[in-house]
Amino acid sequence: MSSPTPVERVAWPVRTARLLIRPATPDDLPRLYEIRSTPGVSEWLTASPSSFQEYVERNGTPERLGSTLVMEHDGEIVGDLYVAVDSPWSQQEVKGQAADSLGEIGWCVAPSHAGRGFASEGAAELLRICFEELGVRRVVAGAFAANVASLRVMEKIGMRIETRSVRDALHRERGWLDGLGAAVLAEEWRAKSH
Repeated sequence: MSSPTPVERVAWPVRTARLLIRPATPDDLPRLYEIRSTPGVSEWLTASPSSFQEYVERNGTPERLGSTLVMEHDGEIVGDLYVAVDSPWSQQEVKGQAADSLGEIGWCVAPSHAGRGFASEGAAELLRICFEELGVRRVVAGAFAANVASLRVMEKIGMRIETRSVRDALHRERGWLDGLGAAVLAEEWRAKSH
């Protein structure tokens, strides 16, 4: 029997000041496809959905749904969040101590709701979930350096930019671009949050 995914280990839904955050279901896929296939949004995503069927084949799997959350505002899905827990590199003798201590998060907001702080609000809640409920010690996020909106979210929620890699990521239209990696440690988050 496999261990529960991060999404299965949290009591849902979770509420913030303006959002209801809950696990994605197959019924959410049409709205998520609508958001993610929008040109300004899909530009920065790992994959640009070419059709709804292709999107469902890739994102409708139990594994994918197991790491996807939706953000609702006033009953409407305004975006989605990604959360995963992994084990960072460690030496063999301490591998057990490192197990499941690294969280990874991501976010996507509908253009019609962009600029209202929903990505920051949802991502900040993911940090809380990662540190308080999932017990990780470090959370990371990555983006193309040209994705200014994601960089702002990282900074707003207290993540520090740790890496800027020169032309290390191949963008489907822009060619080789710089990448950014951000992170925050549990103790840093606690110091800023309390």
